Amino acid sequence: MKIDLGDVAALARGCAVLGTGGGGDVRTGALAARRAIEEYGAVPLVRPRDLAADALIVPLSGIGAPTVSHEMIHGEEEPRRIAEEIERIFGRPPDVVMSSEIGGANGVAPVAWAAQLGLPLLDADGMGRAFPEVQMVSMYVAGLPADLVIMADVAGNVVTIRPVDGLWSERLARAVCVAAGSHALMADYVLTAGRARGALIEGTVSRALAVGRATEGPAPLRALRDELGAVQLISGKLTDVERRTTGGFVRGTATIEGTGDDRGRRLTLELQNENLVAVEDGRVRAMVPDLITVVDTETAAAIQTEALRYGQRVTVLAWPCDPLWRTPEGLRTAGPRAFGYDLDYVPVEELTK
Repeated sequence: MKIDLGDVAALARGCAVLGTGGGGDVRTGALAARRAIEEYGAVPLVRPRDLAADALIVPLSGIGAPTVSHEMIHGEEEPRRIAEEIERIFGRPPDVVMSSEIGGANGVAPVAWAAQLGLPLLDADGMGRAFPEVQMVSMYVAGLPADLVIMADVAGNVVTIRPVDGLWSERLARAVCVAAGSHALMADYVLTAGRARGALIEGTVSRALAVGRATEGPAPLRALRDELGAVQLISGKLTDVERRTTGGFVRGTATIEGTGDDRGRRLTLELQNENLVAVEDGRVRAMVPDLITVVDTETAAAIQTEALRYGQRVTVLAWPCDPLWRTPEGLRTAGPRAFGYDLDYVPVEELTK
């Protein structure tokens, strides 16, 4: 299979949904993907099992505050500089590009980066959604060492970090990101296909395409709910948004007042790049690592946290995360307590019975 121009719109819509509010605005990623495909051709989509054991995988993602990515858009030089640094370190170029996170622009832009580098794209990622911190990937949960991070910014700087563990990779990469203006391109967990087996969330590019295509019909919200197996938490009007950019993150809250059948109800979302916790009348309705996404009620188009505005008519959906995130190590890495919430994780399907 190849990703061509006709696939980009559906991929972008699906990645926006899986981004749970983060991962960057898909419009910039989609523009980059279309331009790269027009210039370099369609991008082959390959499965992990189709790779030779020694094939070198380069996971790529933008790191920083999504609000900044609107104005500081990656060019072609950043992925090339990272690929050159990988070749310098490993003595050979990378064989395949992978999205570090399938959510948001970080799920779409790797199509452009793969096209620019003349490489295929891997049908897998490290999250199955979007998360805000560097160590919050399946490779870390699987116990692979986070011993190499390569970053490139729009000014031409390339920084190679050799952290002692995943938590230090987040601290150091975030500091570099802030110094670069709160946005940079990053490769972390550069590894061979043999080492990656069992440490990736597979099929997520195909999943994003299916999710995006589900919204193309006459009843997009219902089709999206069915495709995701999602619970509808509330449908209503966005009445309050508090948002700030600090430390390389977008943080804040959003409040939705119910309308129609949900009149009289109020749901509050806690944000850190992504939608992390949904609370109604003091009761948690869904929490990270399960997925919570805000979509336009009419079109079912996902709305990123930085695009939330007073008066929008929205519906909030929630559905289960990949089983990897429900393991003890997965919850230590990206459960509610990893974000500072004094909450014991409860699956969304139990919270919404």
